[in-house]
Amino acid sequence: MATVGYSGTPLLNKLGIKPKMKVMVINMPPDYYKLLEADIADQLCKKNAIPDLVHLFVKDKKEFEAEMKKLKAFCKQNPNITIWASWYKKAAKIETDMTEDVIRNYALKNDLVDVKVCAVSDIWSGLKLVVPLTKRK
Repeated sequence: MATVGYSGTPLLNKLGIKPKMKVMVINMPPDYYKLLEADIADQLCKKNAIPDLVHLFVKDKKEFEAEMKKLKAFCKQNPNITIWASWYKKAAKIETDMTEDVIRNYALKNDLVDVKVCAVSDIWSGLKLVVPLTKRK
């Protein structure tokens, strides 16, 4: 299996995508299944389904904040949800105002915490957000 980053762990495992999970991918890069080394098309959320895991790819802060606002309801409906927010790495040399700190600061102001960071690809980083245990019912 091909891997990105220093851990040597396949992306599917890094993200915690398991069989039977309902997954929502927002702004999916064209090579997403190749990065995962798996076709999870049958796990993608159907309309009106509540996801177990969301992988959000964003190009800038404005897009990130707009998409996160849309995800708030899912956090209330499924407090065990995992949200991976991915942004362009500095090494990608693609202009962006997104950073790990932008995501972290937004999360903390919106009842989420970051618990893990990973290399998604040569150009994407990812930060894992969850609802804190104290806020789950």
